[in-house]
Amino acid sequence: MTQFDNVSVVKAANIYFDGKVTSRTVLFADGTKKTLGVMLPGDYEFGTAEKEIMEILAGEMDVCLPGESWKAIKGGQAFEVPANAKFQLKVKTPVDYCCSYIA
Repeated sequence: MTQFDNVSVVKAANIYFDGKVTSRTVLFADGTKKTLGVMLPGDYEFGTAEKEIMEILAGEMDVCLPGESWKAIKGGQAFEVPANAKFQLKVKTPVDYCCSYIA
């Protein structure tokens, strides 16, 4: 899917790590939510409340999921993060991403 139709977008950006990671929240009529964002090169750790599916649209990074070793991820790939977990990223090039939240 290359576009989302009939959605609402929250105007205020989500800004993390001094602006090196930013996203916008997209709300769907069925109550689901996604974020679309950009990560600049750097090392980051995030925590989840809900299960997340991270779809990498462009760029390259390494990801370390709970209980796993580091794995290379690039544009066109995706990974899942369990709810209530922390994961680490080593972003190598600017990354364009879409994060889906699974209740």
